Amino acid sequence: MYRTDHGRRGQANGEGSATRGLARAFDQLLPGDVPLRIDMYDGSSAGSPDAQHGMALNSPAAVSYLLSAPGELGLARAYVSGHLTITGNLYTVLRTLIPLLDTFGWRDAVRLLRELAPGHLHRFTPPEEELVGRIRRGWFGLRHSKGRDSVAISRHYDVSNRFYEMVLGPSMAYTCACFPEEGATLEHAQWHKFDLVCRKLGLEPGMRLLDVGCGWGGMAMHAAEHYGVQALGVTLSRQQANWAQKAVVARGLADRVEVRHLDYRDVTETGFDAVSSIGLTEHIGARGLSAYFRFLSSRLRDGGRLLNHCITRPTSTAPHRVGPFFDRYVFPDGELEGIGEITSVMQGNGFEIRHDENLREHYARTLAGWCDNLDANWEDAAAEAGVGRVRVWALYMAASRLAFERHQLELHQTLGVRASADGSSGMPLRPDWGV
Repeated sequence: MYRTDHGRRGQANGEGSATRGLARAFDQLLPGDVPLRIDMYDGSSAGSPDAQHGMALNSPAAVSYLLSAPGELGLARAYVSGHLTITGNLYTVLRTLIPLLDTFGWRDAVRLLRELAPGHLHRFTPPEEELVGRIRRGWFGLRHSKGRDSVAISRHYDVSNRFYEMVLGPSMAYTCACFPEEGATLEHAQWHKFDLVCRKLGLEPGMRLLDVGCGWGGMAMHAAEHYGVQALGVTLSRQQANWAQKAVVARGLADRVEVRHLDYRDVTETGFDAVSSIGLTEHIGARGLSAYFRFLSSRLRDGGRLLNHCITRPTSTAPHRVGPFFDRYVFPDGELEGIGEITSVMQGNGFEIRHDENLREHYARTLAGWCDNLDANWEDAAAEAGVGRVRVWALYMAASRLAFERHQLELHQTLGVRASADGSSGMPLRPDWGV
């Protein structure tokens, strides 16, 4: 999958005893029957000698990153900086390595520190792709304030439209696809996802749709082109808005679709027939969910529908905030809730829940498709966005794919309706949108 952009291993440099301890330590972590190999910068190795997949620690800095920030953050720093590189397939390496790390207890950590710290426990400056920690980030403003959300969204989405074209493909859809049958292409599955949302919302010609967090405009354009609606899309990413505005004109939809560079909270229009929220809830924060759904309800007419499509935790007791790698490199200030929390807040803020569907296996397939696209365009993507940024995306997408496969994440589409005062919903007796 990910082509080898590895640097050369360093040479032994007077740290003979430390490097022998390094190989011995990793042999205890990675038994020989595990189909992975770890090559050290002094020429030694741990794990299975014949394994086609593994990693290379190219310098003492790789070990220092791993020891100074144990877990996902240290691994990410070493990989993004190029001090740790992948041999073979990144997803295969993570799929094999992470279950081993899950069984890695505090006694193992103490042993590694005792053995390796004398020669390798040094602080290194994080890669330039890393955002400062949550506490120091406070100068951007209060968490999920308009200003801080704008910075967070820009950090992730304003990388380069050309970069996203290489990763996402022609659909420019950066959310979970829905595969209608085995063997469906990623592009077909993204088209099917947008169409499924339109059908769940009951869209008909002449209706008005508000698409919050509209990205590059795919949902708004699909709804206008295939269902004859008037669509307004809003996004906090200026680059997304610019790309979408040009695409709207190119597809001859300027009379039916408007895309604004705008915070959803600044939408003043009301009386919409439907609202689509595809991949925005993850940026709202648990404390902001009530205000979020209350605002969306206020934009709808009686009988209007909301389709909320978002990543969720598999339980309602898991921590909301994402881990340090995702927070600093991928989704600053991102938060995930359990589907029970989300539906409860929807119910408490104007919505009757009419349908819910879990598409987590579809997201694993979607991420696999994005990984393939990145691999096929690795050199061009690195030239466009920088090799460090490309490594970030490679690591985050492979890790996310694994999380969905292992049921550490879910993806839910939840349909709610703003019922009329007399209780009428305008919903069919049973779902009528098919597969």
